[in-house]
Amino acid sequence: MVMDMEITAAVLRDGDAPYSLERIELGGPGAGEVLVRIAAVGMCHSDALLRSQAFGAKLPIIPGHEGAGIVESVGAAVDGVKRGDHVVLTFDSCGLCRNCTENRPALCTAGRERNMVGWKADGSSTATGTDGAPIGSRWFAQSSFATHAIATSRNVVVVDPKLPLHVLAPLGCGIQTGAGAVLNSLDVQPGSSLAVFGAGAVGLAAVLAAVVAGAETIVAVDLHLERRELAVEFGATHVVDGAADDVARQVRKLTNGGADYAIDATGVPRVAETAIASTRVGGACALAGVLTGPLSLKPMALTGKSVTGVLEGDSVPQEFIPRLIDLWSAGRLPIERFIEQFPLSAINDAEEASLSGRVVKPVLIPG
Repeated sequence: MVMDMEITAAVLRDGDAPYSLERIELGGPGAGEVLVRIAAVGMCHSDALLRSQAFGAKLPIIPGHEGAGIVESVGAAVDGVKRGDHVVLTFDSCGLCRNCTENRPALCTAGRERNMVGWKADGSSTATGTDGAPIGSRWFAQSSFATHAIATSRNVVVVDPKLPLHVLAPLGCGIQTGAGAVLNSLDVQPGSSLAVFGAGAVGLAAVLAAVVAGAETIVAVDLHLERRELAVEFGATHVVDGAADDVARQVRKLTNGGADYAIDATGVPRVAETAIASTRVGGACALAGVLTGPLSLKPMALTGKSVTGVLEGDSVPQEFIPRLIDLWSAGRLPIERFIEQFPLSAINDAEEASLSGRVVKPVLIPG
């Protein structure tokens, strides 16, 4: 039986304040859970949304949901994962609802409660601060901005121990979402056209996946010149400055009347509206970013178009993450080119670098 242990974690106590690095007491893994020593954890835009309470998660909380590390112990009723395994942490699912039993865990009907609340169902937590007060430690069933995290047997994916965990960590959410939007949600076909709005980690993963899918025309839209240039290096055939006042018109011209497929990876309502407007009649648009507000559409904006909200790239992590690893190993998903490592102690610098657009994907190294 694993007893409580002392760990170091980055805690968000106030939406307007910096992260604080704190000593935390963490309970051991219960039934169906595993204790993971975190080797690396990506910083995702969804972590920053905790500051605005967009998900309704109660503070204080330990964010982090792109963890990767080594299993130190397992609780009861855990199959397929053992002590010493190298794992990538991803989203959680119940395994029991209709969508889960139909092999669609990204659409788990308990997905919000299991991932975006950050606390146990009864409002309790296995983590406490030095003052004895509880701290949310179940963000995406991991809260991995820490030296250790409790995950579940369903949200860990065992990987080859020879692979670099700091590169694999972002596969758990951002890369999985962008690549999955192309390969799973939209099922982009060879010879087609795709417009990607937002060339951050999710959008660049979408560009790379579009090349894998055989798309003929790939348009990347972003505010940052450096990211547009990187998108071209990754296979985009055209780029558009997101600050232009005629983005939709430019995309439609580049795609001969409208893109067969479009992806919004920003979550900005105005950008999502432009993505929809850039899609041809008969085409499909995927909203892969977490929307930060309501959409305002003209009456005919959706006529003949399919628009879908995408969760985690509609992936089955135990199947899709190994596929992404194979693509990376073959040199077709070079995500290491937009990763920059930061020590966990520099988490506030990493967040600033991410929000300013200076760094595409910060990856924190706990120690």
